[in-house]
Amino acid sequence: MNLNLFNDVPDGLTRRARSFVQAHGVKVDVRPIAEHRQWWLERDIPAAVLDRMVAYEERWGGLVLPPASQYDGGPRYLEADSPEGSASEGWWFEAGMQRTAVPYSFMIGPSGEFGIHADQWVPLHATVEGWVESLALTDHASTCAKQIVKVTGDDVNGIVLDGYEQVREVMGVADTWWRGADSLVAVYTGEAEALSFPRGRTALIYSGLDEWGLRGGVKDSDN
Repeated sequence: MNLNLFNDVPDGLTRRARSFVQAHGVKVDVRPIAEHRQWWLERDIPAAVLDRMVAYEERWGGLVLPPASQYDGGPRYLEADSPEGSASEGWWFEAGMQRTAVPYSFMIGPSGEFGIHADQWVPLHATVEGWVESLALTDHASTCAKQIVKVTGDDVNGIVLDGYEQVREVMGVADTWWRGADSLVAVYTGEAEALSFPRGRTALIYSGLDEWGLRGGVKDSDN
């Protein structure tokens, strides 16, 4: 497998995320979906779904990023594969191979959401960009925080977010980030929902942050 710098960073990312991808992203060779289009069509995969897969591959295919703090690191690299669904329910396709043997797949949903599919489909972020932004924010907050506290299970309910604002750039659905006066809080509920396991909820509290730590140079107008 060939490794190359991921120089062509997709647009639509904040300055923080672009810097993260430029600094830490590499690209591997992936199988071109377009070359196997007829094979998928013969297996009753709609052309519109294949168009989505090709567009995903052209934008994100082969991107390798540092492991996520949750989901056993997330996808090893981003690659479209394994479409599944129906005309009535919509179509999903695989977002990338797991790094470890987790009991779910990373998928792109019918509306472009990035999420996981196990007993049920759970969108983590409204877009792939949101997933990348969350990785970049994790990297930034981990570097800047004076203290990081992990909270799990029912104790997540005890986190008071009054006065916090939701971090918009991560486009959170099941997983959300919150910004306070001097702290960031990341709340992860994807595994708990997908596996019907409430104790799987996790939150990470990054505290002792100054203005740079809270935003990393990202202004509200950038989102």
